Amino acid sequence: MTVDKKTALELYSKMLLIRFCEESIAARYHSEKKMRCPTHLSTGQEAVPAAAGQALRSDDFVVSTHRSHGHYLGKGGDLNRMIAEIHGKKSGCSRGWGGSMHLIDRSVGFVGSTAIVAGTIPVGVGLGLSIKLKKTDQVSCVFLGDAATEEGVFYESVNFAVVKQLPVLFICENNLYSVYSHLKVRQPEGRSIASMVQGMGCSAVSGNGNDVAESYEKISTAVASIRNGNGPVFLEFATYRWREHCGPDFDNHIGYRSEEEFKEWKKKDPVEAFENKLLLDNVIDKSMIDELKSMTQALVDNAFELADRDEFPDFYDNSVFKEVIR
Repeated sequence: MTVDKKTALELYSKMLLIRFCEESIAARYHSEKKMRCPTHLSTGQEAVPAAAGQALRSDDFVVSTHRSHGHYLGKGGDLNRMIAEIHGKKSGCSRGWGGSMHLIDRSVGFVGSTAIVAGTIPVGVGLGLSIKLKKTDQVSCVFLGDAATEEGVFYESVNFAVVKQLPVLFICENNLYSVYSHLKVRQPEGRSIASMVQGMGCSAVSGNGNDVAESYEKISTAVASIRNGNGPVFLEFATYRWREHCGPDFDNHIGYRSEEEFKEWKKKDPVEAFENKLLLDNVIDKSMIDELKSMTQALVDNAFELADRDEFPDFYDNSVFKEVIR
């Protein structure tokens, strides 16, 4: 193992929680018809959010995208409050006002997510500026997708972070697609996003986003560099979403990607790959895996039960809105 046993088990546990949570949402979405907000699932992309959550401190800031469940859970966001939010219930992390794409848990530094592509990038950079002004050793982590690098605000934000040498960690999860458009029809063929960002004066590294140990090591190295005052770092991780862009189903049949491509990426399942590595290195045995999976699924099932029993918010009560934005 390239990480110690305790860290390895925590990484595996985080990935299991994200996977079981996302797959439970997918299984219940149509059948129960109780989650009415759009959901962008991250099944297949568990490694990077688990690694980032493990490498960052609870007082570090994180901002996220429309595909935010994994980032929220990886950072330690409250599972029960997230599931309640997706059900639009008043115990939700945004009091039922935001839904799947607008999650927040300030108690663990998860400052928020948004449906606007690239919308949280300048927010994360602004948080980095606040850290520098307060002279703390926190880090502001900005999650983004490959499509966000096609927005003007991305370049403005990276440039500002470099000029001001802000403690910002940009993590790009490159899953090849912007909705139904492959990277090759959106950006010049052969371009490396990390290399492009490096040309802007920002330290940048690429990595395998389906290898949780590699992701953890690269993120930990970047975080340490940032805390030492070396300015922003950009990490690009190659990964792949299994399910449709928005929703609980699979959409390989509509033609924008092939079943063969999907199967090839599924062979790189980050959860299964790390599980096999843990078994091979005698870090864990089959009985421990079964127990951990059973416990994780029970936590997820309980979250759904709590959400089902909860009440909907009174949307005419302005005090609720004031509490959310306070």
